[in-house]
Amino acid sequence: MSESRTFAHAMLREIYEQPAAIETTLGHYVDGDSLRAEFFGTAAECFLRHKDLVIAASGSSRHAGLAAEIMLEDAAGLSVDVEYASEYICRSTHTKRDPAVLVISQSGETADTLAALREAKRRGHPTMAVTNVATSTMMREADVALPTLAGVERAIPATKSFTTQLVVLRLLSLLAAECRGASDAPDVRVQVAALRQIPALMQQQLAAWEEQMHQLAEKYHAARTLLYLGRAVHYPIAREGALKLKESSYIHAEGYPSGELKHGPNALVSDEVPLVILATVDHADAESVLRYEKTIGLLDDLRIQRARTIAIGNTGDATLRALASDVVEVEPANEYTLPIYEVVTLQLFAYFMAVRNGVDVDRPRNLVKSVVRE
Repeated sequence: MSESRTFAHAMLREIYEQPAAIETTLGHYVDGDSLRAEFFGTAAECFLRHKDLVIAASGSSRHAGLAAEIMLEDAAGLSVDVEYASEYICRSTHTKRDPAVLVISQSGETADTLAALREAKRRGHPTMAVTNVATSTMMREADVALPTLAGVERAIPATKSFTTQLVVLRLLSLLAAECRGASDAPDVRVQVAALRQIPALMQQQLAAWEEQMHQLAEKYHAARTLLYLGRAVHYPIAREGALKLKESSYIHAEGYPSGELKHGPNALVSDEVPLVILATVDHADAESVLRYEKTIGLLDDLRIQRARTIAIGNTGDATLRALASDVVEVEPANEYTLPIYEVVTLQLFAYFMAVRNGVDVDRPRNLVKSVVRE
């Protein structure tokens, strides 16, 4: 559809380009359902020699890093810390840890992230970089260069650059799991196969998501603040959804772990402060089921509280429909690929909220594509 359709904004076109961008990125790193180890450089050696990993990034890239933290810890048993890139260079150099360091940046030129990369190298840590520009400084200076292949992204709000980051980071977690003996080759192939399904399944759902998010923007555009909630690997997606709304539409939003709502933020909830709740589930994953059950309990409490809620959930989930004000459906998928679908719905919501409120969504005020000065 993105090839034959004329889009009003670059952001919407780039949202529709995500299936192709993900397909291209997978084609670089995967052969069939197997990882092409040679395209990960010496990343496997980093994971074998270091049980600790520090991820340094900013903005949307940091949210991708937060998702990577959970994927790498769950899949490979690594100990992962995610730092704001601007804070990493200010942290003590007296730590006794000897981590590998991974930086994530769309442009590969982000000033604070580049400074973090150089500081990591100065400290003698092995470094990896995930960026969308193969010729960027980070790609040249990191020990391991891991490009995303999203193509040029003209809108300032990140869309396809973010989802391709998630894909590369998921593949990196599978590489780490295999080389550290936490997963065998057949299991890795199953996980890669789940990733290979994303482009076609996303393409099938885009038009319905667009139509529904257009309608929901009409319903919720006057909100004063929105709270985005998610658990586990979905919490970073809640944060990314909130960031997308802020930068695209100028409407305030915050992302929280779902279980933290009642520890203060619930005082904000009113007709003017609705909630967006990530409530998908992978029924083959026991931890995902537990996460879902807790989210359902929270939604029941919010229904009694008469809160206005938008839930992102599995197609055909009748329980969710009985509890949430509005439900956006996502086809069932693997626990660690669900976030890639979820975030696209949130990108579309941010886009239509911006358009409804008259914001130039491709060029929000005070923002630039690559932050070259801290």
